[in-house]
Amino acid sequence: MRIEPQAIEEVLLITPPRIRDQRGFFSETWSARRLGSLGFHENFTQDNHSLSVSPGTIRGLHCQIPPYEQGKLVRVVRGAVLDVAVDIRQGSPSYGRHVAVVLSAENWRQLWIPAGFLHGFCTLEPNCEIIYKVTAPYHPPSERGVCWDDPALALPWQIAGEKALLSEKDQALPQLNACQEWFRY
Repeated sequence: MRIEPQAIEEVLLITPPRIRDQRGFFSETWSARRLGSLGFHENFTQDNHSLSVSPGTIRGLHCQIPPYEQGKLVRVVRGAVLDVAVDIRQGSPSYGRHVAVVLSAENWRQLWIPAGFLHGFCTLEPNCEIIYKVTAPYHPPSERGVCWDDPALALPWQIAGEKALLSEKDQALPQLNACQEWFRY
């Protein structure tokens, strides 16, 4: 298992090994013991699985505020996505900055997004399936979000705005500068 800090060091790229043979492969995608030995100690309470049928589907940017804040470990089991984490911890030296990585069934990478970050992704292929572990259960009253195309964030979505497919809820999200302070660094 390999852990690589990203441009914002709390965001981690985790790549589990795959053992391949003529039948296919086997991979231990999560091991508290193995990752704990590398310094990663998170407790997950829920697994989520989403399917996005069309390329250009954007889900996000979402978070949950305290006391139901969530860290997420995201991986793609079919297709490819551009996965994005945005630091929204007031007082953080990286406030408003982002990490964006391609996660795919092919590259087998996972992205750890700690609490205090917005999360979103854009599908790059049809029929993308994403599985992610979270550190707190879904709590609708604690859900918050920021619009995916906030010019102040300048996220590299790899899609033109008119081609993006979003939920009605995500289309109505505010810009970051209109949001309250949700997290402190």
